[in-house]
Amino acid sequence: MASAAGASFTVLFSVSVTWTLIGILGKAAGGKVASSDVLALIMFATINYLPTILILTSFISVLMVVTRTYRDSEMVVWFASGLSLTRWLWPVLTFGIPMVLLTGALSLVAAPWAKEKSSEYVERFAKREDLQKVSPGQFRESSSANRIFFVEGVAGDTSVVHNVFVNTVDNQGTAVIVASEGVISTGTKGERYLVLKNGRRYQGVPGQSDFQTMEFESYSMRVTSQAQDLDDGRDTDTVPTLALFADTTNSGRAELLSRIASPLTCLLLVLLAVPLGFVNPRAGSSANLIIALLIFFSYNNLVKLMEGTVQNGKIPFALAWWPLHLITALVVLAMFAWRLNLNHPYHPLAVLAAMKRKRNGAAQQAVSP
Repeated sequence: MASAAGASFTVLFSVSVTWTLIGILGKAAGGKVASSDVLALIMFATINYLPTILILTSFISVLMVVTRTYRDSEMVVWFASGLSLTRWLWPVLTFGIPMVLLTGALSLVAAPWAKEKSSEYVERFAKREDLQKVSPGQFRESSSANRIFFVEGVAGDTSVVHNVFVNTVDNQGTAVIVASEGVISTGTKGERYLVLKNGRRYQGVPGQSDFQTMEFESYSMRVTSQAQDLDDGRDTDTVPTLALFADTTNSGRAELLSRIASPLTCLLLVLLAVPLGFVNPRAGSSANLIIALLIFFSYNNLVKLMEGTVQNGKIPFALAWWPLHLITALVVLAMFAWRLNLNHPYHPLAVLAAMKRKRNGAAQQAVSP
């Protein structure tokens, strides 16, 4: 099981990291996040995906091992030796309990911390000054959406820029400013200015009578500066789990339901994989893996559905967090009962086999002289 889990986790983790990398690089290219924060944001996003990856890894690992024992006729020897399918529970739980605990730790502790840090990185970048967001060789729009900056080079301290291009649109029309150097300075009241040196300013449309051009040694313009303090209000998905227990809002209850569901889902799916892994060794390939994926995604969607009903206030938290898991536990018990009582005369398969033998016997009597 550990070997199968290692292979499954490697594949799932690689896919999630690649998908996350594509999304974050797209945001960095679009100027929504800082290029220097890409690696940190990838790490935080990966931590958020780890609970789901571990749940699917545990489920698939146990299912693959049980299916292989059936396909290789090892379960025939197992049952012929007088051993029951329930004897699989101890080794499966020995493998599954650490996975459940790790999933719970990630869902209850690590994932909220990662989401909080990711939000801080994004929010801090959004509140940086306009020129601090500028990357050499890229056009950037100002926070007020009336200016476009372009710089050819940035000094090491990011306060001095070289070969600056600024396009401004205001009530007087369009103005274009080019300068060899720009420096960010602070006024007496804390306001921030971009001081351009040795450049030209073009106002209006070339060829018209109101077109103006001027040369300057120093030209100052106000740079949008936002407060650097992060907002005190946080989303519920970034609130620590202990604080969520004291949160009586619908969104807080829904987030708590989602976090509690992860370890419970992992435990129940690991147990479900034991009876679900049955396959007829003479039937060749099986569709167990496809069925397992459908069960996994259906279970996750149902958890999200319950989370949505709690968030909308349709069902209270006390009545929403346990019914789905209880039904799944009953399904697990029913599956074990199905596999343990194959020789029972009232088992559905035994009843079908008896009906088939009865029809064959009637057909043989009809054709016999």
